[in-house]
Amino acid sequence: MFIKKYLTLIGIIGCFVACNAQEKSDTTVFKVNKTETEWKKELSEEEYYVLRQKGTERAGTGTYNHHEVNGVYTCAACQFELFSSDNKYDSGSGWPAFDRPISEESVVENKDSSHGMQRVEIVCSNCGGHLGHMFEDGPRQTTGLRYCINSVSLNFEKKKKASSGEEK
Repeated sequence: MFIKKYLTLIGIIGCFVACNAQEKSDTTVFKVNKTETEWKKELSEEEYYVLRQKGTERAGTGTYNHHEVNGVYTCAACQFELFSSDNKYDSGSGWPAFDRPISEESVVENKDSSHGMQRVEIVCSNCGGHLGHMFEDGPRQTTGLRYCINSVSLNFEKKKKASSGEEK
């Protein structure tokens, strides 16, 4: 009887480990690879919490939530171009929202089943920094997607004025 219970327990644990490993397996190789010690030295406490520990800033507190300037949003950890202001919109969620990344190669999507939810995590494809999540409740007239991004995971580069006075 003991052996049967033991083997059942081992089977349950093995399944749990295998299932979690499958969900969390990420074969993406990032161009920027640093140790956690290096990231801690380079990032602020809040940036480290969000970008490296997959944290979330409080809704409505981010610098770029109601930011209406033309330009490009880059990764706060590695300055890789992620989103264009052309694709930013006010979702009312309390975080900056975009209907698409600047290119298909800008972000990586990962399954996220943390906190009892099924979501799609978005990370920077250059350094693997956690940016936020993608949901399918965005503007239907465009992609129908909402990339809900933490302001602290972003930097912003304003479009420069051309000699004709136009922004480029």
